[in-house]
Amino acid sequence: MAWWYRGERYTDPIDEKSFKSFLPYGYGNVRENVLSPSTLSLERHRLLWLYLTRETDLLTRPQSLLHVAPEQCFYARFRESELLTYTTTDLLSPLADVKADICALPFADNSYDFILCNHVLEHIPDDFKAMQELYRVLKPGGTAILQIPLENDRDVTFEDDSITDRDERARIFGQYDHVRVYGMDYFKRLEQVGFQVAAVDYTKQLSRDEVDRYRLAQGELIPVVTKPLTATP
Repeated sequence: MAWWYRGERYTDPIDEKSFKSFLPYGYGNVRENVLSPSTLSLERHRLLWLYLTRETDLLTRPQSLLHVAPEQCFYARFRESELLTYTTTDLLSPLADVKADICALPFADNSYDFILCNHVLEHIPDDFKAMQELYRVLKPGGTAILQIPLENDRDVTFEDDSITDRDERARIFGQYDHVRVYGMDYFKRLEQVGFQVAAVDYTKQLSRDEVDRYRLAQGELIPVVTKPLTATP
């Protein structure tokens, strides 16, 4: 498929391959020109990769990384790194080193320097417990990025446990296996667990040409959290 799309108009920053267009993607509401033919990354993956490689030391110094529900577009790059001690975890993913429930992680307190957990919490009924577990296994001073589908114009997260029909969930929550729609109070939820929280609009740090060339979503926020150095699990 990728050869058919070869060109120079758009670039996937994860592997630096360029194409005349990206592929369409979406459930019901299909977005055109968003899925990279090479890495199968979406807008959020490419934005995160730019942030990680340009603004963090994740790939430039030795450290331990826990990757929850590992995305395929990142997996090989993290696995091949000689600097990372890389652990993946998920209940079902074949890429998971450790099969585990995010609400009961089988890792010691203060185990990881960095955690990635992206587009997971919207699937978890008790997301507060999951956040607590991520906080517990992160080292004091450590960083986590906890992306979710976020509606920037929604103040309060909407959730309703009585909605169990798959079609109804897809209509209301955007996907049949989502259990809530997060609003801007998501960042307060993270603070309540103990995290120090930053809502990073990294597209503001990029040129208009980069946002277009990498096919990013203007204004998408990256939830970057840290565990205070004085924290206890």
